[in-house]
Order: sequence, then structure tokens, then C-alpha cells
Amino acid sequence: MIPVMEFRQFSEQQPAFRVLKPWWDVFTDYLSVIMLMIGVFGCTLQVMQDKIICLPQRISSPPENTSEVDVKSLLLLQSNISAVPREMTGLKTDLDLQQYSFINQMCYEKALHWYAKYFPYLVLIHTLVFMVCSNFWFKFPGSSSKIERFISMLGKCFDSPWTTRALSEVSGENPEENDHKKSPTTRSNIAVSPGEGSLEKTQSLRSIPEKVVVEKPSASVLDKKEGEQAKALFEKVKKFRLHVEEGDILYLMYVRQTVFKVIKFLLIIAYNSSLVNKVRNRVRCEVEIQDMTGYKDFECNHTMAHLFSKLSYCYLCLVAVYGLTSLYTSYWLFYRSLKEYSFEYVRQETGINDIPDVKNDFAFMLHMIDQYDPLYSKRFAVFLSEVSENKLKQLNLNHDWTAEKLRQRLQTNTNNRLELQLFMLPGLPDTVFELTELQSLKLEIINNVTIPASVSQLKDLQELSLYQCSLKLHTSATSFLKENLKVLRVKFDDNRELPNWMYGMRNLEELYLTGSLSPDASKNIVLESLRELKCLKTLSVKSNLTKIPQSIVDVSSHLQRLYLHNDGTKLVMLNNLKKMSYLIELELVRCDLERIPHAIFSLTNLQELDLKENHLRSIEEIISFQHLRKLTCLKLWYNCITYIPEHIKKLGSLERLYFSHNKIEILPSHLFLCNKLRYLDLSNNDIQFIPPEIGVLQSLQYFSVTCNKLENLPDELFFCKKLKTLKLGKNSLSIISPKISYLALLTYLDLKGNHFEVLPQELGCCRALKHSGLVVEETLFETLPSDVRDQMTAE
Repeated sequence: MIPVMEFRQFSEQQPAFRVLKPWWDVFTDYLSVIMLMIGVFGCTLQVMQDKIICLPQRISSPPENTSEVDVKSLLLLQSNISAVPREMTGLKTDLDLQQYSFINQMCYEKALHWYAKYFPYLVLIHTLVFMVCSNFWFKFPGSSSKIERFISMLGKCFDSPWTTRALSEVSGENPEENDHKKSPTTRSNIAVSPGEGSLEKTQSLRSIPEKVVVEKPSASVLDKKEGEQAKALFEKVKKFRLHVEEGDILYLMYVRQTVFKVIKFLLIIAYNSSLVNKVRNRVRCEVEIQDMTGYKDFECNHTMAHLFSKLSYCYLCLVAVYGLTSLYTSYWLFYRSLKEYSFEYVRQETGINDIPDVKNDFAFMLHMIDQYDPLYSKRFAVFLSEVSENKLKQLNLNHDWTAEKLRQRLQTNTNNRLELQLFMLPGLPDTVFELTELQSLKLEIINNVTIPASVSQLKDLQELSLYQCSLKLHTSATSFLKENLKVLRVKFDDNRELPNWMYGMRNLEELYLTGSLSPDASKNIVLESLRELKCLKTLSVKSNLTKIPQSIVDVSSHLQRLYLHNDGTKLVMLNNLKKMSYLIELELVRCDLERIPHAIFSLTNLQELDLKENHLRSIEEIISFQHLRKLTCLKLWYNCITYIPEHIKKLGSLERLYFSHNKIEILPSHLFLCNKLRYLDLSNNDIQFIPPEIGVLQSLQYFSVTCNKLENLPDELFFCKKLKTLKLGKNSLSIISPKISYLALLTYLDLKGNHFEVLPQELGCCRALKHSGLVVEETLFETLPSDVRDQMTAE
């Protein structure tokens, strides 16, 4: 007998797939097994037992012209003969065993109805087709890959100890207690880790108090490996959802195989009902084999007819039940919206309101899971929630970044504040708010940052820097920062990344914005709201502005420093600057300016002006700077200026002057009438001669003429006895005056890139000059006397 298990390959091979088999598929599978047993049993009987037994008829039919009297006479004669006493052993047919076998085979082929002969084979074939059809969507390449990935992720979601424990901590329950509460009957084919039952009671993740995480970090009971596995699992679920929601091949495959089963059911019922009565015990057989057997007519007995008849009726009943189940499946498929799945009930039960609804094949598989056990989809929904994912990441982040580790990263920034810098983290560790000594917090490339209410613990926090970060504030955190935040730096790629809450920081004193803005955005989104910043004193905008918005003028009553750094976009309509009379510092960098804006000359309180990297060629307007009595620093570097007008002497208050990286060839002697100059930078020009009037600058401490075309230096230069830094590198100098000994305060001297053959030994008189402050070729340094060298190299 053929074992039924040999046909197992036509059914599912992976036990995990059973979670996608609703009750009707399981029921029809059992029906298929019963029908398969009927077919196998019938086929086995066909092979092992005689199929038909035939005997020849002794009396042939009388000829047509024989009268009734002749027939009676013949019968009477035969009866008289048979009445003669003799020993009888049965009716002799004079046929041997081979002839009987031949007759049986011929009658089986010619006289027996085809349905009676092939019934068990039909049952077997139909059943195998049913079994293949029921599991075809598990085998089809286009659908099986999605199913395998879905089942794999479903199992990992519930097997992960990290996920189970982390969600239990978020829900406020103890995982160990849940182990005792969990009933064994709730376990299913996909193993669920202890503590997972707490998911059914999970409260809203958004409503968890922040202090819970800080005071009792759940990550303490979870290792790093489990956290990384959970993180990877969330990413897989996201990618799988995007992939599966694009199509509906799973839904179509299941619909097609269901429709096919219904059609096949109708076909089987139709032809079996009409042919089942063809299975009979007695069969009359007439074959032309008289020349071999001497007989033509035979009476045959189909030995399996009675059993096959019962099996056929039983088979029809099973097929009818199978067909009705398939019809119910079709009703379920076509009268329910299976390509959309809502997690509304999960959102209500768990309080996780951001679980998204899904569609297409993803929705269909979840509907199928619900038919198996709705608990699976309810728990799996947690892994579609960004809030849930962020909470898990937060727990792991707190474990990795302890307060002690963060305290080791504290540094003092340029503003002399104790600063913590965090770069490219998956979130903001809650342990940051345990550093009560923190004064400045700098976050770079960190997404989905939320400042909790616990920020109020940082009493000394005054500075916040956000570089390409999307940050949200808790209501209590907003109130705290309004009162305490003094400096805010925001660097963004899109104006939509600008936080709306920054416009309400009423005590903010310094605001630095860096990013690309469209003209409309700069007017309506960014700067219109700055008028609410009543304490703002410093504003820096590094962007692509085309004009100065009116909103900047609205804060002019308290704005003291304005820094506008464009990316080369031309800045026009600068008349608004006239109203900003309280400005003491102004920077217009890379604004494509060709002339010095006249509006600047109205800023009577201006002390520093920077026009770096513009296209200034002529600065004749510089005479108007004489009205700016407080101007002490003028930066006209990185432009195209070819000459310095003589009326620069009018700027008697200048202390620092930057003319580097221009195209200046001649220095006017009137320049050195600005006798308050302490810093003069003329590097990277085409200067060939320095006027002797430079000796007038008795306050000069920094002088740079590197990268020019100087061939000699005036002795008067060394009368500037307060010089500390002198840069003469990359010129054509061949000799340096011994009067350099007058520069007793000199600490930095750059002579590299000239034509010197020897260095004057008078350098030894520059007691403050050390070897580290002397920039010169090593071979040239060796020309100094040994005692001078020893003096410079001595500590």
C-alpha cells in the first residue's frame, strides 16, 4: 500500500507558514487528506486484487427462425439427457486458466465503464490538484519570498528579548512578573519571549514621564547586542513595508487559487453525480473471441463495485463540503476590503497613536494573521510605530552614554563656557540632563531630538547649538529656555528645519542662522518673527539674502552686531541700514558689492566694519568714514582694490586695518597718518615699496606684507618699537637692516621665501624672539652666530 506521507511534498513544507492559514484552509487541508486516503486506498485495491471475474454463458440464444415448439423440444431433450444418472462436478466450459485471464482482461477493457475503472485514480489526481492549489501561493517565487520574509520578521519581533523587555519597561511593568502571569495557552507557533504579554497593557508611549527613563534606565538589564538586533529589526520592517505595499501579488494569487478551487469543485460535482451509478456489480460482456474460447457472451462480476460505489458517494460528500468552504472563502475575499488594514483598535488599546494603517499585500497578510490569531498583528503593530522605535533607541542610547562618559567629553568653548558636543547620534541621551554644570550644548546631525522637561535641571545652560538637527521642545522645556537661553546657533539645509519655538526666546541675546533660504522664506518665515526677540543684540545670517528685511530694522533699537554672509548672491537695497544707528559691528561678506554702501556712513556708533570677499575696486567713498568717529576696525580684504586713496588719513580713529588679498601696488604716505594703527595687514598684494613714513606708527604691533614684491625695507620700519609680529615672507628681500635690534618686543618674525644669504646677528637683541617664532629656512638659521642660536633655542 502506498504511504500517504509520500504526498507530503504537495503540501506546505515550512511549519511557520501555518500562521497564514485561516481556519478554512486548515479545514480543507484535512478534507484533502481524507480524499487522498480514499484515492490511495482505491488505487491499492486496484493493484492488489482481481478487478473483474467473468464466466461464459452455457446456453446460446436460439436462432431467429426457430419456433417455440422446437425450443421446447430441445429443452426437453436436454433434460432427458441430463436425467441420465452420472457423476457431476460442475458445468464444463473446456477453458483453461489462461483463457479465463484473457477473458477477464478483455471484458475489463471492453465492457466495464471508464468511471468504474478509473474512479480511484480520478480521486487521487483531483485531490493532489486541490493540495497543490491550496499551497501554491506559498511556492510561487513572486509571493513565497515576501511570505518568508514576513514570517521571519514576525518571529524575530516576538523572539527578541530586547524588544520584549524594552516595551515592558516603557509600559511600566516588570518583565519578571509577566513571566508568571503569562498563560501557556497564549503561546503559538512563533515563540514569544517571557514578558511579551505586557504589550497588551502598554500605555501610551507619548505619556511616559521623562524622569522614568532617567531614574531607572531599563537598558541596564539589556545588553548591547540585543539592542543592535532590535534596531536592525525596525529597519527591516520599514523596508519590507515599503516593498510589499507597492503591489498586491499575494492577494491576487490567493484569489486566483480560490476561484480555481471553486470551479474545480463544480466540475467534479457535475460529472461525478451523473456517473456514480455506472459503478455496478454485474456486467454483461460480449466480445468476438469465439475463435479462441468458443464463447461470445459472458457474465462478469466487478469485485470492487460495491466498495467503489460507497467510496464515490463519500467522496462526493467531501468534495461538496470542500466546495462550500471555498465558496465561503470567495465571499470573504470579495466582500471585505482586504487590501486595507486599520490598526485603530491597536491604537486605542495601546495608546500608541502613530501606528500607520497599511495597504495592499501587507494589509492582506495581516488580515490572514487575524484569522489565525489577532494577537500577532496587535503586537507586530508596535514595530510600525516611530514612537515605539524611538523609545527603544532611547533606552539603548542611555545605556551607551552614561553621565560619567558624557562628563569626560566636556570642554571649554570659545565663549569660555563648559560645552558638550554630540555628533551623529541616533538621539539625545537623557543622561545629558544629569550634567548640572553644563553651560553649552552643541548637537550636530542628530535627527528627531526632543528636549524633555528635565532640561530644567541644567540651571547654568545658556548656549544651544543645533547643526542640521530637527528638534522639538516639551512645554516645560520651552518655558525654561525662554528664561535662560542667551545664545542660539542653528545650521540648516532647508528653511523648514528652522524651529518655530526659537521666535519665542524672549531673553535671547545672540542668534546665528546658517543655511539656504529662498527670498520669500527669508522675509516671511525667518525674519518676520524676530521682532519678538526684545533682548537680541547679535544677529548672524549666513544665507543667500537678496535684501535686508524690514524685520531686522524692527529690532534695531537693541541690535548691536549684524553679520550678513551671503554665498555670492548680490545684496541690494541697503537703505534700511540707515535706521540701525545702534550698530557697533557690521559684516557684509560675499554680498557681491562693487561700492561701499552709502547707508553705512550713517551708522555713527559703528566700531567695526568688514566687507570681505566682495568686488570692491574703488574705495573713494572712504572719505565719508570720517563721520564715523568710533570706527576702529576696517576690513577691506579679499577684494579687487587697486589703490588706497590719500584721504584715508581722515580716519584718525582706526586701530586695525585689513587690506590683504587685493591688487594694491602703491602705498600712499598718507596711510601712515592714521597714527593709532596697531594692526596693519597688507599681505597678498603687488606692493613694491614701503614709504619711510611708516615710522610714524609708534603704536603698531602687527605688520604683514607677505606675498608682495618688496626688494628692500625702510629703516624707519624698525622705529616701530612696539612691533610684536612682523611678516615679511615670500618677497624679494636680500638684506635686512641691523636696526631690527630696535624691536625688543618682537615675538614672531617671518622671513621665509626671500633671497637672504645670511641673517643679521642683531637678531640676538630681540630677546623675546625664540626659534619657534622665527620662520626661516633651516640653512639660513644656521648662519646666525652660535650664541644667538642658543639664545633662541633656550627655553
